[in-house]
Amino acid sequence: MITAIVMINADVQRIPEVAEAIAAIEGVSEVYSVTGGVDLIAMVRVRRHEELAEVIPAHINKVSGVRSSDTHLAFQAYSRHDLEAAFSLGM
Repeated sequence: MITAIVMINADVQRIPEVAEAIAAIEGVSEVYSVTGGVDLIAMVRVRRHEELAEVIPAHINKVSGVRSSDTHLAFQAYSRHDLEAAFSLGM
């Protein structure tokens, strides 16, 4: 699974509507309204790199109210949940 973290700047008055529209896009697993330098962060999870182009520039960036986005691809996932599950195998 390929994970992309998409940081999105949106029209401030439309953040809830923009977030809901992005969350409805296939391949988007979560959308967070956040503080800091961006308005929204979307987690995109797809099986093939080619699908990123279908989800991000073809859909997310075309949602009305999206001003700009910056995409980061994940190399490796680390989480407490995953580590605990791995250590519990065979117990």
